[in-house]
Amino acid sequence: MARLPRLALAGHLHHLIHRGHNLQPIVVDDEDRKALLAALQDSAATHKVAIHAYVVMPNHLHLLATPSTTDGLSRMMQALGRRYVSAFNLRHRRVGTLWEGRFRAAPLEADTHLLTVMRSIELNPGRAGLGDPGDYPWSSAAHHLGHRRDPLISDPPGFWALGNTPFERELAWRRWLEEGETETERQKLIDSALKGWPLGSARFLQLLGELSERPMSPRPRGRPRKVKPDEAT
Repeated sequence: MARLPRLALAGHLHHLIHRGHNLQPIVVDDEDRKALLAALQDSAATHKVAIHAYVVMPNHLHLLATPSTTDGLSRMMQALGRRYVSAFNLRHRRVGTLWEGRFRAAPLEADTHLLTVMRSIELNPGRAGLGDPGDYPWSSAAHHLGHRRDPLISDPPGFWALGNTPFERELAWRRWLEEGETETERQKLIDSALKGWPLGSARFLQLLGELSERPMSPRPRGRPRKVKPDEAT
């Protein structure tokens, strides 16, 4: 089956996943993590992509982002790859690719999926046994909980709507993280990004379909059900 073209739309929220080749580490130590985030910040600013949430895990990177142009995500990730991978290879005396091919991404409806995807991204360290999300220095959780200001982050309207003051928003976000997510919810978000299927309401998917000729959801598997003569009326 031919690979679907990536669906990237200006002004829309996207969930991105970029994994290490053969799920090998993309960072070895804190110097690598700092270098990756510095390259991401510069690349996002250059290509006018707003980053709303992120986490750097040992073998993959999660982003929640809104590009201002249709090719903004691709250009940002290409710039990130050129800068970071060359520095990583030089520092660790290696050659070759670092990433598992192209990054994966899918558009999301902000009204229905902004906060759930933000939460899923920032819960990654806890699920992996790397400590409390708010204490993990390589994600946006500390920013949203008010522990520090992160220059990489552009808070979307949906986050501002959590409260009228920073304290109210931070408290509401802590409650969101503490509420957690089910494995079914988490897997749905991962599958969406890895397979490129957008998530949102029927109206949202219809609107996306008007902007792109690409399918918005997987087709049912198997042959179409045969219609009996008495049903074909």
